[in-house]
Amino acid sequence: QVQLIESGGGLVQAGGSLKLSCAASGFMFSRYSMGWFRQAPGKEREFVAAVSWSGGSSTYADSVKGRFTISRDNDKNTVYLQMNSLRPEDTAVYYCAAAWNNGVYLYYVTQAQYDYWGQGTQVTVSS
Repeated sequence: QVQLIESGGGLVQAGGSLKLSCAASGFMFSRYSMGWFRQAPGKEREFVAAVSWSGGSSTYADSVKGRFTISRDNDKNTVYLQMNSLRPEDTAVYYCAAAWNNGVYLYYVTQAQYDYWGQGTQVTVSS
């Protein structure tokens, strides 16, 4: 049974930091590219960050570039999102997702390219 379980969300003041974790099971984690997406109230879910299967390459949405860092530990089947300098506009439910790596692309930014999704974790940034 495939599972992606996010944790680490919570309430933080603007300028603060949080580190999200996503523990994966039920599939060959090291063969999947991983991503983080978020959905704010009343808005569509959007791409945040993605990392290649090896962890050697990553990409970010412009809105989080320089503030967020995605990483992974294939020994622990876990992907992380370190979020610094948080802003109220970062408030959202954050989802991790897994995309089968077909050997053509290092990572994926489109939701349709992802095969598995977690249930999400709430991040609230107060001003």
